[in-house]
Amino acid sequence: MSAVHVIADDAEALAVAAELAADFRKEAAERDVRRRLPHAELERLSASGLPAVSVPAEFGGADVGAGTLAEIFRLLAAADASLAQIPQSHFVYVNVLRRQGTHAQQEFFFGEVLRGRRFGNAQSEAGTKHVQDIRTRLARGPDGSYVLDGLKHYSTGALFAHWIPVLARADDDTLHVAYVPHDAPGLTVVDDWDGMGQRTTASGTVRLEGVPVPADRVVPHHLTFQGPQLHGAIAQLLHAAIDAGIASAALAEAVEFVRTKSRPWFESGLETAAEDPLLIQRFGELAIRVRAAEALLREAARAVDAARDDLTDDSAAEASIAVATAKVSAAETAVEVASALFEVAGTRSALDSLGLHRHWRDARTHTLHDPVRWKVQHIGRYVLNGTRPPRHGLL
Repeated sequence: MSAVHVIADDAEALAVAAELAADFRKEAAERDVRRRLPHAELERLSASGLPAVSVPAEFGGADVGAGTLAEIFRLLAAADASLAQIPQSHFVYVNVLRRQGTHAQQEFFFGEVLRGRRFGNAQSEAGTKHVQDIRTRLARGPDGSYVLDGLKHYSTGALFAHWIPVLARADDDTLHVAYVPHDAPGLTVVDDWDGMGQRTTASGTVRLEGVPVPADRVVPHHLTFQGPQLHGAIAQLLHAAIDAGIASAALAEAVEFVRTKSRPWFESGLETAAEDPLLIQRFGELAIRVRAAEALLREAARAVDAARDDLTDDSAAEASIAVATAKVSAAETAVEVASALFEVAGTRSALDSLGLHRHWRDARTHTLHDPVRWKVQHIGRYVLNGTRPPRHGLL
């Protein structure tokens, strides 16, 4: 790995993200159509220092705010939604260490992150009763070390990771995260992801067969949810930022296409499609949706930062509800705008060779991560009855 830059502050983090996004955008459509995995791009991302920006200042990181983190993901997703999705779990599991890691664990793993090491994830399982029915087992041996056994799916980032955080249940059925090196014996990462969207995330399968795990690589994740927490809010904020980025990218593509390639409808009597008042009306509507999603994302990030400064049951609830609101808006907007791209751009925009459909495929795939209908329920209960949202990692 090449030398890794250490980013100093929020302003530098945003500048680096904008520069990388501009470069990543250039071949995003080609990567999608060829399913060319972004190994080189991720090496650039690591070398830039962006994956380390949430490392606490006491360990040498920039410790950027939630607003900066959300904007980084929005910028990257506007360039390439697959590429932006890959480090989402990385930041989530950096946050797990902030919350529950011992000082020694933090010192070691934050040092790894500052050296450009990436975290993936082995969290979700298929064929279980529901998303939190985790059956991967973390069995403790007589010497205090552990052994992991299980099968994980949708393991975004694992193929590209140096460390793979694995969500598993210990002997007492409590949830833990085991940080396992990519080359650990008994661990196999299978590149079998075939989603219609986010094609290059490599969100495939992880097999765990008698994987040895030293005791100092295990974190008691269940303790995170025994008090006010921002684990779910931060994770969901990044998902919302990805959706907002997809929406803005789709709108920008639609604008460019109508300005440069679309013909005016013959009944309009106009010289260009961009002068058509019906198209102008629709673009205005879409722009409002995108701006609203971005504004709600910024508001949610401010709520997360406020709660991090003064974490209570009330501030954590307010942050979760603000993030849920942003996520609902961004998810709906991403799907709507990515679909409306074809409505406003016309028949030619549907040509497969143009690759404009990747925005809709990415939006439709990513927004399936967890159902926004449940977020609307929690928002309604909070507004109407003052019911705080539940403590779990999906809200």
